[in-house]
Amino acid sequence: MLLLLLLTLKVSTGRPAFAQTRPADSLRRLLSTQPRADTMRVRRLHALINELAANNTPQAIGLSKQALTLSRRLADTVGIGRSLLWLSILHRRQEQFAAARHYTIQARELFARSHDRRREARACMELSLIDVQQSQSTSALAWALRGLPLAEQAQDVGLQAQLRGTIGSIYYQIGDYASALPMLRTALRDGQQLGDLQVVSAVLNNLASLYQTQRKWSQARRYYQRAVTVSRQMGDVQNEISNEIGLAEVYAEQGNQTRAWEHSQQARILMRTSGDYYNLPAVELMLARAFLLNRQPDSAVVLAQRGMQLSQMTRRNGSISNAADILAQAHAALGDFKAAYEHQRLFSSYQDTLAGETTQRQTSALRYGYELDKKQNQIALLNQTRQLQIQKSARQRQQLYALLAGLAGTVLLAGLLWRNVYIKQRANRHLNEKNAEIARQRDDLTRALAELKAAQNQLIQREKMASLGELTAGIAHEIQNPLNFVNNFSEVSVELVEEFMDGPWQQLPEAEKAYATELLASLTQNLQKITQHGHRADGIVKGMLQHSHVSSGERDAIDLNALVAEHLAMAYQGFRAQHHDFSATLTSNLDAQVPKVLLVPQDVGRVLLNLFANAFYTLLERLSRDEPDYAPVLTVLTKRLPGEVQIRVHDNGLGMSEEIQSKIFQPFFTTKPPGEGTGLGLSLSYDIIVKGHGGTLTVSSREGQGTEVTIGLPC
Repeated sequence: MLLLLLLTLKVSTGRPAFAQTRPADSLRRLLSTQPRADTMRVRRLHALINELAANNTPQAIGLSKQALTLSRRLADTVGIGRSLLWLSILHRRQEQFAAARHYTIQARELFARSHDRRREARACMELSLIDVQQSQSTSALAWALRGLPLAEQAQDVGLQAQLRGTIGSIYYQIGDYASALPMLRTALRDGQQLGDLQVVSAVLNNLASLYQTQRKWSQARRYYQRAVTVSRQMGDVQNEISNEIGLAEVYAEQGNQTRAWEHSQQARILMRTSGDYYNLPAVELMLARAFLLNRQPDSAVVLAQRGMQLSQMTRRNGSISNAADILAQAHAALGDFKAAYEHQRLFSSYQDTLAGETTQRQTSALRYGYELDKKQNQIALLNQTRQLQIQKSARQRQQLYALLAGLAGTVLLAGLLWRNVYIKQRANRHLNEKNAEIARQRDDLTRALAELKAAQNQLIQREKMASLGELTAGIAHEIQNPLNFVNNFSEVSVELVEEFMDGPWQQLPEAEKAYATELLASLTQNLQKITQHGHRADGIVKGMLQHSHVSSGERDAIDLNALVAEHLAMAYQGFRAQHHDFSATLTSNLDAQVPKVLLVPQDVGRVLLNLFANAFYTLLERLSRDEPDYAPVLTVLTKRLPGEVQIRVHDNGLGMSEEIQSKIFQPFFTTKPPGEGTGLGLSLSYDIIVKGHGGTLTVSSREGQGTEVTIGLPC
């Protein structure tokens, strides 16, 4: 199916035939409440025509005649021209071609007299479309080629795209595929850039038809399907029907009758629901060809004869030619060779009319004339430009002579001034060199001062950390000794209670045994609590000792990816040694572009072990909740960024609230149960990364979804 740009000037609104739009109702109210006969009323009539054109053509024609009468009374040239074009478009849609041509010629002559090139180009395109619908290819191409230069002069890119789409479709009709393809592709590009879906839909259909004729089935199907999508997006049921018919034809020609029947039925359904039977002859003929391919020539004859009658009523030569071809083949299959011969002759005569040698010569001449006019216009423009340049050069020469005469008088003065200027420039040059040297020295001093301050701050920080570490270590050692006594004596006391229960308790009178048992049970429970919290305090003391550990501070250029991979495996093995039933999916994405980083490997390794252990712990906690479809995953990645490298540790564990996130770097803060964590791991990690290496350590977490810890180390 070939879909030309038959719905120009925004005639197709895309609404169903039975719909009454709110804009139309509003416009009717304005026209009734404000009856003043002025140009504003003409514009409102045109707006109402635009709303009704696709739904109520007779009423739209009546309103167009009212607008034409009022415009002529007001001498409104633009209103007269638009009214004439609307009358042409509406009559063409009803296939009243004589009336459509009459109105369009009047509009074109009016626009030509007023030198309105853009609207004159639209009138030329409308005349071309009238001829296209009557299969008068030569005349249609002549009008389109006449309108294209006018649209180019008016710099109306949208109208140029419509005209190129029309020209490309005519080239396709006459079989000039080499000329049709570039013209259609240019029109498609311009339509897509402008967002003009009508042009895009029509050109996609034309390209699909071209590839269908060349038996390039995959390209034809792709363009038809794209055209269907665009038509649905616009709500343009008529063009959607045409594209569904095209898909049915492609599948039928490939022998896929099932898909052909599906698209045919879809086209019929759309016609029934929309009440638009413009494409009914094409549907009947497509189904007839499908019956012919299925070796049902009697059904093909019935549908083809009905399609020919409808095409003859609307004088659509292309459809008549298609019907004649189907009837010739169907009668031949039925053995009625006389009828087959008559229809074959009819088919040949229409083919000669549509794409005969005379038509080819005429259209080639038109195309040559268009190109020649274009070249002549370019030559004339170049000549005008050259003449202007000659005149400009003459004026410039006169001005130059005058300037030379004046310059001759100033040369002597310039010579006298030059010496003074040269002396001043030399002095300024020496002064600038001195200033530049002073600025360099100042910058060097500033940079040295900044480096000195940084080194001083680092030394002060190290001294503070060393002093704090010594103090913490001393306190921890002092606490550890009495703490060991508490733990040891609590364990010994528990053993003494057990010995008492096994010995002397047996000898007590029965009346005192119950009371003694209650006291011993309370004493045992207290001793167990003492032991438990003693071990908790012992863990805190060991964490303090670890926190106060003074690193050697010696930095080496380390392969960061290897360090991360090594400690990830080490942490996973260590955690599984404590929790035998635990397993998780480990995903590593290590950037090969990460360079070697200058760091203290023991300290950064301690940080990585701590982060991995925390991640495994939260994965184990969420796994213990028996959530359906939950699988623990730990993802570790490295990435090179400008000025730094990043290490990201992401888990899909329990996550943390914002309140907890604000406290996690505080010493002794932990979310683990008593005895399972000291709360010093992240505090120690923060000191190592931020204070020890000048990097960053941040945490991002969402409760119930997981946590991501990001380490940034300067390159």
